[in-house]
Amino acid sequence: MEEMNTQKCYSRREFLKTATAVGAALTVSPALDKVQAAISLARGEKMKEAEKVQAARMTAHRILGTGEAAFEVSTLGFGVMGMTYNRSYHPDKQQCIRLLHEAMDRGVTLFDTAIIYGPLNNEELAGEALGSFHGKVNVTTKFGHEVIDGKATGRQDSRPATIRRYCEESLKRLRTDVIPLFYQHRFDPNTPIEEVAGTIQDLMKEGKVLHWGMCEVSADTIRKAHAVCPLTAIQSEYHLMHREVERNGVLDVCRELGIGFVPYSPMNRGFLGGDLNEYTEFDPTNDNRQTLPRFTPEAMRANYRIVNVLQRFGRERGMTSAQLALGWLLQKAPWIVPIPGTTKLSHLEENLRTLDFTLAAEEWKELEDTVAAIPVTGDRYNAEQQKQVGF
Repeated sequence: MEEMNTQKCYSRREFLKTATAVGAALTVSPALDKVQAAISLARGEKMKEAEKVQAARMTAHRILGTGEAAFEVSTLGFGVMGMTYNRSYHPDKQQCIRLLHEAMDRGVTLFDTAIIYGPLNNEELAGEALGSFHGKVNVTTKFGHEVIDGKATGRQDSRPATIRRYCEESLKRLRTDVIPLFYQHRFDPNTPIEEVAGTIQDLMKEGKVLHWGMCEVSADTIRKAHAVCPLTAIQSEYHLMHREVERNGVLDVCRELGIGFVPYSPMNRGFLGGDLNEYTEFDPTNDNRQTLPRFTPEAMRANYRIVNVLQRFGRERGMTSAQLALGWLLQKAPWIVPIPGTTKLSHLEENLRTLDFTLAAEEWKELEDTVAAIPVTGDRYNAEQQKQVGF
């Protein structure tokens, strides 16, 4: 990552000072003169400097995969899922489109969606927002979860004919003629992975898919698939509260075979950003967190100790807990590309500002060890969902 941006910003503390001064000035007259004087006093020369500060923009890139499977993308991607699916309340479509355009304008080139998100409407949103920007951005998507008449069945279907059908349907929803990176979303126990890889290889030869990847699979499955058709990326949950890919061989096999790694939910579904706690209410009709053992009020109360560690550590370095969570992933390997999602411009700005900071290896180790010493309460999935990962 690049050196910390040395440009001074109009900090939250300075903003509060300004607000306080303005409030005091409004209690006397003439109010306007008092307000202007208070603002000038509180901001001083720092406001002049703040006016020069540009919105966060990302110029750094990373490479997922190697050889013919290599795929250049922005250092941080953008997870589109929460704009329509599994994240309670979200803005209307036009606001989401504006935020996706803002992310693109700020240098994000990797956007992630899937057929199951919605189902279908997340791909449609991504297509409407980004489909006309071919060559400037890459919208990746995923197949595997069975969807019939617009509804998820809970089953997996990666038969060759189904993959082909899903590919054609995704191309239409994404308003494109080629899918830059097509993931198998979950392993299908009824279809050998060699058949899946062979089908994707054929779609590549036909020019409908450029690269492919897999989600939540074992190191052994990765090897079998890669031997048939080289993989560009593996996508799995990975963050300070869930580090299974460090223990089960997945990161090791990615390193060995030159496969990129894309951590989804890099902030543990928003928890590590500090915005969720035991009093958070999830929409029962559109938020899977209510079904996850790690997001019960009791679990969140216990796990908030981890957020407190991040907040204390961040205060000493001018970073937020979200920036630390993302920065920790980025420093793990140059072929790791997290895909945080958001519906808020302020969070997009915060995420991109992560690249303004650099910490010494000893500092990252200190943070990692401190967090690891705190037991995580609750499993990440319930029993039914856990059956679909780790093949």
